[in-house]
Amino acid sequence: MQATRERLVRWEDPLSHLAGFEGMTGLQALQAIVEGRVPPPPIANLMDFTIVEVDQGRAVFEGLPGEHHYNPIGSVHGAFALALFDSAMSCAIHTLLDVGVGYTTTDVQVRFIRGISKDSGPIRCEGTALHVGRSTAVAEGKLYDGSRKLLGIGTTACAILRR
Repeated sequence: MQATRERLVRWEDPLSHLAGFEGMTGLQALQAIVEGRVPPPPIANLMDFTIVEVDQGRAVFEGLPGEHHYNPIGSVHGAFALALFDSAMSCAIHTLLDVGVGYTTTDVQVRFIRGISKDSGPIRCEGTALHVGRSTAVAEGKLYDGSRKLLGIGTTACAILRR
């Protein structure tokens, strides 16, 4: 086995597609990504994950861990899982936002239960919005391996950005 590996990441200019979201609710914008009408954000290509389901108050992301996600102790770095958590939980909130309303993550808390390796299979993170108010929102997430074993749980808070 070769010791050195190389990886090429391609993505589309994320700013060139912003106009395509004009007039869309958060749910409509995320559906456009799921359906392939709008390309995914570059972070999804970089970290090998994608949004696979959206509905009111719910977003599901799946990622495929590889050795390029490994940390120095031989397991997938927590940042891979954290990116899935942040994406699923914040997008669950996004599905409930009206046209022209944005958000930004202010806090993420995650509890890891099991480690992840390249053999864990597709990793699935299911985010559910718990509260969306005028200025803040809260969501929770659950992370599963390919056998539906629970890998971790998390919560997030987001600031709601109204124009």
